[in-house]
Amino acid sequence: MVLLENDSFLTELTRLFQKCRSSGSVVITLKKYDGRTKPTPRKGNPETFEPSDNKCLIRASEGKKKISTVVNTKEVIKFQMAYSNLLRAHMDGLKKKDKKSKSKKTKAT
Repeated sequence: MVLLENDSFLTELTRLFQKCRSSGSVVITLKKYDGRTKPTPRKGNPETFEPSDNKCLIRASEGKKKISTVVNTKEVIKFQMAYSNLLRAHMDGLKKKDKKSKSKKTKAT
């Protein structure tokens, strides 16, 4: 997995969306990130780790290509605006639900 800066992550995410426009999918995950690079031990003395500030880890994957970035608290608003504009621009190829299959289920019950 490649850890990128925020701007380069957005440009690489744009490339992933363009690559998967005709077929394929992009999986995006967001999670709270406290800066740890090693897992916490289950038994014994748990290390007391105090994160300096809240961060968000964002990962995107398409097949074997995986990218990620860490967004700091101070940069969240700027990143969210750019990220939402990117999603709006590339979410136009979604398929609409088939309403016929929904009505068949209600008639059967």
